[in-house]
Amino acid sequence: MITGPRTDTAAGKLSHPAGGRKADTVDETTRGALRLSIGTRGRFWLLVGTLAAGLLSAVALVAAADRADRTFAAVSGTAQSLMSVLTPLFGILLVRDLRRAPDRTAVAPTVLAVLVPAVVIGVGGALICAATVALTPAAVADEPWRHAGTVALGSVLVQVVAGLVGTGLGLLLRSTVLAFVATIVLPLGLFGLLGTVDALRPAQPWLTPFGSVRHLLSGEMSMLRWAQWLCVLLIWGVGLNALGAAALRRRGR
Repeated sequence: MITGPRTDTAAGKLSHPAGGRKADTVDETTRGALRLSIGTRGRFWLLVGTLAAGLLSAVALVAAADRADRTFAAVSGTAQSLMSVLTPLFGILLVRDLRRAPDRTAVAPTVLAVLVPAVVIGVGGALICAATVALTPAAVADEPWRHAGTVALGSVLVQVVAGLVGTGLGLLLRSTVLAFVATIVLPLGLFGLLGTVDALRPAQPWLTPFGSVRHLLSGEMSMLRWAQWLCVLLIWGVGLNALGAAALRRRGR
C-alpha cells in the first residue's frame, strides 16, 4: 500500500527536475547569447567603432553637403548605410560562438541575440545623426526633420535586417571572413545584377536589402514600400536563417 504512492511521488519528483533542467538550459543558452552579443570586450569595441564610423560619416556629410542636403534623412541615409556594413559581423561572431558550444541545436537564441547590437546601432545612429544636424553651425534645409519618425524607425529596421543577414550567412558558411565578405558581396551583387537589366530593375526593392534601405532611410514610405521591406525581411532575415539552421543541423548529423 505504501509502495505505490511512493513510486508515483518519486516519478513526479523525477519528472519535474528533468523538465526544470531543460528549461533552465534553454534560458541559460538565451542569456549566454545575449551576453555575448555585446558583452565581450572585443564586441564592445566593435560596437564603439561602428557608432564612431557613423558619427564621422554624419559630420563629414553635414560639413560637405549643400544646405538642401543637411537633413536628418540625408545624414541618416549615409551614416546608417555605412554602419550596416559592420552590423552583420555581430551575427557572424555569435554563430561562431554557437559552433564552438557543446550544444549546437540552439540556433534561435543566437539569431534573436543579434537584435541587441542591431537595435543599439540603429537607435544610437539615429541619435548621432539627430545631434549632428541639430548642433551644426552651418545652415540646414528648410525642413530638416521631415519624416524624422519614419527615418528613425527605418534606421533600426535596416540594422535588424543587416544583423540577420550576418547570422544567416554565418550559419551557411564556416569561415568567418568568407561570411563577412559575403554579407557585402551577395546583397550588393544581386542589386547590381538586377540593375543591369531594365526589366529586372523594379525587382531591386523586393529582393535586395539595399533596394529597400533607400526608401526606409528617406522616410518616404508607402504601403507598397512597406510590403517591399517585409519581402526583403522574409528573404534575407527569415529565409536565409532557416536555410542556415537546416545546414547546421545536417552537418551536425
